[in-house]
Amino acid sequence: MNGKELWEKIITTIVGAWVSNQFGLLFPMLCLLMLLMLADYVSGMIAVKKEALEHPGVKKYGWSSKKGVLGIFKKVGYIFTIFVALCIDYLIYKFAQKLGIPYESQTYFGLLVATWFIINESISVLENAGRMGVELPEFLRRTLSELKQDVDEEGKKK
Repeated sequence: MNGKELWEKIITTIVGAWVSNQFGLLFPMLCLLMLLMLADYVSGMIAVKKEALEHPGVKKYGWSSKKGVLGIFKKVGYIFTIFVALCIDYLIYKFAQKLGIPYESQTYFGLLVATWFIINESISVLENAGRMGVELPEFLRRTLSELKQDVDEEGKKK
């Protein structure tokens, strides 16, 4: 991911979290995230099945229980990460309250993290749709290929 795309994602996350906080949208955002996680998992399974049909006999394509379980672990990790962010929000709120500091926001970090994951899951669903053969608009295809390339390069470094 290049610097411009990262900043766009960060700004979108912050604005989304701020708007959500202003309107008390934590619960709906968490519901949206859960729906996107389910959509990502199901669309990934469908995309894998399609790829297996296109490449019969090639082991690298097709359903893998290991990949499925790893995907579930990742999504459970999202939930734990949001839980920790909400705990931090609660601590800041309580400490500010005890110190007499006016702090109106109760869920700032939780919303930031949830918004970040919503963006990631949305991108993943679009990638899966592309793998299923959906003709994505050029700007989406270009952005997704750049993101995928950046992730692949980052994975090779580790």
